[in-house]
Amino acid sequence: MDSPIYKFLEAARYLKIASATLRSWIKGRNYPRGKGLGYFKPLIKLPGQERHLLSFNNLIEAYVLRSLRQDHGVSIKAVRTALNYAQSEFSIPRLLLSGDLRTAAGDLFLQRYGELINLSKSGQLALRKMLEAHLQRIVWDSKLPVRLYPFIDFDIQRLIAIDPLIKFGQPVIIRKAISISTIVNRIDAGESPKMVADDYDLEMNEIEMAILYERAA
Repeated sequence: MDSPIYKFLEAARYLKIASATLRSWIKGRNYPRGKGLGYFKPLIKLPGQERHLLSFNNLIEAYVLRSLRQDHGVSIKAVRTALNYAQSEFSIPRLLLSGDLRTAAGDLFLQRYGELINLSKSGQLALRKMLEAHLQRIVWDSKLPVRLYPFIDFDIQRLIAIDPLIKFGQPVIIRKAISISTIVNRIDAGESPKMVADDYDLEMNEIEMAILYERAA
């Protein structure tokens, strides 16, 4: 799952985050500080020698970061400190990627993170519940992720999935393994949703979900 397959813009679109944000998490960036420049160190390490493509594992790490950032205005400095602390205590090299986020290691990470940003006990509990909801969208084989159902409020049925073994890791309507881009491109070209649904033996709600996912901000 660490094979490089996703371009930055592609991964950002799949995760519904700004490409500049994703790039800073992975490549790092300079920022003004006092009279000089500071450097934001990357939080996610790209695989092997390929420095321009993300792996599926990287996609999962960015997805977990996004869940924290979107719902709790994540402090990257606090995340880095809390991650280092939890990873050291439990000897886990990449906690953002690990199923251990659902266990004591994840609890320690969230507790430490909550303390660093002065989050109340109720706030820490809310953060845990929110993260659990996002983690439930990940399918693990043992402790490593193998499939992601992108967290979209309107996709309760988990119709859309990202699986590195299906369509080169593109988002698909999982029941038929039809890529979202294939569906949306045909509709944008002027074909009716019903015609596309009939051609691929899809339900209309699957067609609608593909459109909503593709057009989501």
